[in-house]
Amino acid sequence: MGTWDIGHFDNDTAADFSGRLDDTPEGERETVIRTVLELALAEGFLDSDEAAEAVAAAALVASQCPGGEAVTTAYGPDKSLPVLAAELRPLAVKALDAVLGDDSELRELWEDNEEWTSGIARLRAVLVAAG
Repeated sequence: MGTWDIGHFDNDTAADFSGRLDDTPEGERETVIRTVLELALAEGFLDSDEAAEAVAAAALVASQCPGGEAVTTAYGPDKSLPVLAAELRPLAVKALDAVLGDDSELRELWEDNEEWTSGIARLRAVLVAAG
């Protein structure tokens, strides 16, 4: 995975996910986000690419929550998202829990970086608060 910083979209996989969202018709973008979050919850080892997409998807969900930060990076989606269903919030929390879990390659790669783990924790806190 080509990674250049700790942000939720600062890697090739998340940037490609953003491009895929931009290429998807607006009415289907929520389904793409839901699918990425659900993939992170599959049984077994969580690949770093799937985890990176889940983090990016969770950031998009959180961006629509009270207290959430807008996704302003050039590597995020260029096209607007529809208002996402509130039911994605707990799904995004579960996906982030999987990213931080024992069977996550991305966690293994970043666990010693407090700034990355703090960023995931802040994202999770926004989602939990918005419930």
